[in-house]
Amino acid sequence: MADEEPALLREVAAKARRKIQAQRAGPPGVWSGLGMSGLIGWSVALPTLAGGMLGLWLDKQHPGLRSWTLMLLMSGLILGCANAWYWVAQEHAAIQRPPQDSARPEDKDE
Repeated sequence: MADEEPALLREVAAKARRKIQAQRAGPPGVWSGLGMSGLIGWSVALPTLAGGMLGLWLDKQHPGLRSWTLMLLMSGLILGCANAWYWVAQEHAAIQRPPQDSARPEDKDE
């Protein structure tokens, strides 16, 4: 149990430092939120549209029983959603990452 306490204290201290840093930085701006939503939107829309356009071309070139348009449209949508998930995970990891500064303001007072 003694080994768990220092780990818990380190975790609580790290979260407190991140919270103080976030309070000093202030809330993210409107443009930051719009930029991120635009990035996620385009990362889903572009592969979906590209898949649909390629599917239409393939359907015209090689008509058959199966719809290339529908298959590639869905594939593009899945690829776009995976891409958006990647970007959101990267942003989440950046938020959760501890600050790179080794000198903390709390330590300077001692």
